[in-house]
Amino acid sequence: MSQTRPVSLITGAGTGVGRACAVAFAMRGFDVVINYSRSEAEAQETATRVRELGATAMLHPCDVADESGVKQMLSATQEQFGRLDVLVNNAAMTYFIPGQDLEDLTEDKWDRMLAVNLKGPFFCIKAAVDLLRQSPQAAVVNVSSVAGLNGRGSSIGYAASKGALNTLTKSMAQVLAPQVRVNAVLPGPIDSRWIRESASGWDLDEMTAKFPLPRASQPSDIAAAVVYLALDTNMTTGQLLTVDGGGTL
Repeated sequence: MSQTRPVSLITGAGTGVGRACAVAFAMRGFDVVINYSRSEAEAQETATRVRELGATAMLHPCDVADESGVKQMLSATQEQFGRLDVLVNNAAMTYFIPGQDLEDLTEDKWDRMLAVNLKGPFFCIKAAVDLLRQSPQAAVVNVSSVAGLNGRGSSIGYAASKGALNTLTKSMAQVLAPQVRVNAVLPGPIDSRWIRESASGWDLDEMTAKFPLPRASQPSDIAAAVVYLALDTNMTTGQLLTVDGGGTL
């Protein structure tokens, strides 16, 4: 390996949970590859925060649904750092479609959600696996959703894509063992721009009022769970860690 500092690659790191993960790993002594698709200005801000913590930040624009672009991103990571220790598959997308509105859940919307939320993490893992296997602490953490457990959320297609990501997590944990651990974090409602600026009309306070912990998670809450699975447990793989204030109880 060409450097002693460990390296994390975080997809969808321009805003929200991805940004919080980038900052959290920088605080733990990691250099960070910041992936983004469209949010260039926000990704630059994430990079600034990472650099303020003394870490090196490399930005790489890439739609994770584009396998050739993913391969280029991992090649750039290898060229820049010569190693990769943690991959966080955070990039995701959805359409806010009421469950009863089956006609609006068109094939092109299905294809896009599955491409980003399911195929994207697979493409990233496949492209990263050779570098990861060289690390003594290799870990993959997929950011999934409780929608993949209870079938509720922004749309049926989104819930299905996250349910499939949960299964992919377990499959990859078996396939990549023992060199690479693979786990997933399943957030419930998050106080993020994704929900606040959506056209869903969701009220986070109302959604979480009857939870045992009656509040939405902050992006930093999810990042803490991601870091835990990546760095702070050595015998955990193939697990789905729900972080939802007890909402699924």
